[in-house]
Amino acid sequence: MRVALKNVFSLIQYMILSGKQIQAHLGEDIIISPFNEKQLNPNSYNLRLHNELMVYDAPILDMKKKNPTKTIVIPEEGLVLEPGKLYLGRSLEHTETKKHVPLLEGRSSIGRLGLFVHAAGFGDVGFTGYWTLHLSCTQPVRVYPRIEICQIFYHTLEGDFTVYSGSYQNNTGITPSQLYKELESD
Repeated sequence: MRVALKNVFSLIQYMILSGKQIQAHLGEDIIISPFNEKQLNPNSYNLRLHNELMVYDAPILDMKKKNPTKTIVIPEEGLVLEPGKLYLGRSLEHTETKKHVPLLEGRSSIGRLGLFVHAAGFGDVGFTGYWTLHLSCTQPVRVYPRIEICQIFYHTLEGDFTVYSGSYQNNTGITPSQLYKELESD
């Protein structure tokens, strides 16, 4: 059994585009707008934090309901995030991915300050829009608008695929959980 599993895992290949490959695919099957070459890394691209955050405005969140939210503007002098609170932000950049699987991770420099970015970083091929970022911290930390907060990277995709068309597609801002829409049909 152990040998069989090892053989299966050896067949799985994880191919991540290099920074040069990301740049070569720009305008074709990868769109990042605005694009700044200074944000390009060896195998990812840094995305910046927009100047707005959203927080849920209820003490208990309900998966089967649309939960109320309120918007907070991050001033130029920064905003202190509090531990134990979930903040939703969004990327300043609009992205579109036509043939690759986009993934998002917090930058290690940000994580070393106790700020966790994007708890669900697995994107879908065909996603078009702004990334809604999930921010939480272990201790108070000041954030600033336009800070390079996370990085997007791209996996290659094998075989036929269906382009994403879910409830987060073509978003124009921060999008809170839409899970309640899926659960309405239950």
